Amino acid sequence: MNGPDTIKTSGELISGDFTAAGEPLGLFAAWLAEAEKSEPNDPNAMALATVDSDGLPDIRMVLLKGYDADGFVFYSHIDSAKGRELAANPKAALLFHWKSLRRQVRIRGAVSRVTDAEADAYFATRPKQAQIGAWASKQSQPLESRMAFEKAIALNAAKYVIGDVPRPPGWSGWRITPQAMEFWHDRPFRLHDRIIFTRDAPSAAWDKTRLYP
Repeated sequence: MNGPDTIKTSGELISGDFTAAGEPLGLFAAWLAEAEKSEPNDPNAMALATVDSDGLPDIRMVLLKGYDADGFVFYSHIDSAKGRELAANPKAALLFHWKSLRRQVRIRGAVSRVTDAEADAYFATRPKQAQIGAWASKQSQPLESRMAFEKAIALNAAKYVIGDVPRPPGWSGWRITPQAMEFWHDRPFRLHDRIIFTRDAPSAAWDKTRLYP
């Protein structure tokens, strides 16, 4: 595994200074790998920022469940607050903060729904109790009591006691295709290192700019 400031870019090994990276995905992969070794909980946790119909920002933590050249993927309920906001305004921002490494990565871009096949494939990997929970929860909707939720869980557990649990029709995933990716690394006296990669379209080459901290 490559080191914290070591990535492969265009067939060449770049080490030491992460600001020398020529593209962002390899650098992100290296940083995430380091976070998986050092973060005590959920190194794939990321803050997801959206806006509601009034333009008021909304933010919550979700888990990254996959990424590649096409974007960064997470899953949830379509009728949740985030799902409704993304349907109305399919743009979002992500933030990874790895406190153990004193690093963060910011990502901004357009959002699209994953295919049904992708959602089915990921849902099948979830623990059965989590699958049942997805059927029982009406995420972001008012809940009269914890007992009502536990009753819904029990009813769905009985329904799917035998066999596979299918993906609920109201549960899917989203992919954020990055237009900008910014990398920040803490340095003493707040003299931090920052670089940002931007592109005009998903098929365009990345431009890199070093930023004042």
